[in-house]
Amino acid sequence: MGDCNHSTHERALSIEDGVSVVFHKVDSHDPNSGDESGDDERTAARIHLQSNCHVSCEYGDDAEGARGSNGSLEGSEKNSLCPPAFCVRSRLASRDGSAREDSEKPNRCPGLGLFYAFLSTVFFSIIALLVKTIEGVHAIEISAIRCFFQMLFTMPLLIYHKTGFLGPRDKRIYLVLRGFIGSNAMILLFYAVQQMPLADATVIMFSNPVFTSLLAWIFLKERCTIWDCIFTIFTITGVLLIARPPFLFGDHRRGIEGNYANHIKGTIAAFAGAIGAAFTFVVLRKMGKSVHYYLSVWYYAVIGFIECIITVSVLGEWKIPYCGRDRWLLMLIAVLGIAGQSFLTKALQIEKAGPVALMRTIDVVLAFTFQFIFLNRAPTMWSLGGALCVVASTSGVALQKWYSSSRKS
Repeated sequence: MGDCNHSTHERALSIEDGVSVVFHKVDSHDPNSGDESGDDERTAARIHLQSNCHVSCEYGDDAEGARGSNGSLEGSEKNSLCPPAFCVRSRLASRDGSAREDSEKPNRCPGLGLFYAFLSTVFFSIIALLVKTIEGVHAIEISAIRCFFQMLFTMPLLIYHKTGFLGPRDKRIYLVLRGFIGSNAMILLFYAVQQMPLADATVIMFSNPVFTSLLAWIFLKERCTIWDCIFTIFTITGVLLIARPPFLFGDHRRGIEGNYANHIKGTIAAFAGAIGAAFTFVVLRKMGKSVHYYLSVWYYAVIGFIECIITVSVLGEWKIPYCGRDRWLLMLIAVLGIAGQSFLTKALQIEKAGPVALMRTIDVVLAFTFQFIFLNRAPTMWSLGGALCVVASTSGVALQKWYSSSRKS
């Protein structure tokens, strides 16, 4: 006779202070009691004030099932059929979780990337100074020893990171190019340091960012502006001021270290090394981040070691340093080379390329300082003028790239 239709309505309202209000409304219609008392409806309302994470939403036709055991909220939470999009509990929980993660996430130290770039610059400058002080050892042999120790230090890192020794199949040709061109650039730099003043060789080698922009425009179809052409002209002017070729400067060769023919050979080697370094950067950009950094260093060391061993054997220049100090310096060159590359990579991971490139300009300052203090050679006005042109052009390239990336971001 008597059908009882129960309908349950519930709403969950989230308040800004983290308290949620849940309304349960139960309407009961009983025809048997309607004739005697005249009250056709009995309404019960329940209000629960709970904290953030203990709120539930219920929708159902059975009032007893919705209320659960003893009318408690725990039973209703077990039978919750609330969609995630409308559930206040899930929103509040996610909000608390994100806030907790933000509070637990450590704040990155500002300027840490620039500090890493500064350390790498110091290490590379010390390497150039050590190469200059070692006597009686060919530049190719120094490169071979550096590559050998670099292989020894890189192999455990590859095993630890489980990257393998060959790399992705479609990237191996780029890895071989990176190793071949990069090792040649290193050999040319060491040769230039031995044949000409330390600061002059460093300045010419430091001009590689300008050539990187031009090669990226040719091979990677990156945008090349009028400023890149102007910076290239400044760079070539600086190289000419340092080299001082006779057809432009006549007999103004004051301050040239040793034989002028060796000075010219060192200038050509440094200039070719700068272009080789620029090609290396283009290859690294082409590979992107799909290849682990240590794998790139591994190819650089292996190919460079094989190439140096073959070349030294053909030239007949292989000799063990007589002085024990030089042997330790050769090992120190290898260790500092790995440290410099590691800090430079770390700097580029947490800092933009523009500020890192600007920090690398300290390399030129350190080269002139080391040359004056340790080698007792004051720079000439021609060298300072050439260094000024090269530093201005490389700094301009770095600032331009930094400004362009900032506008895009």
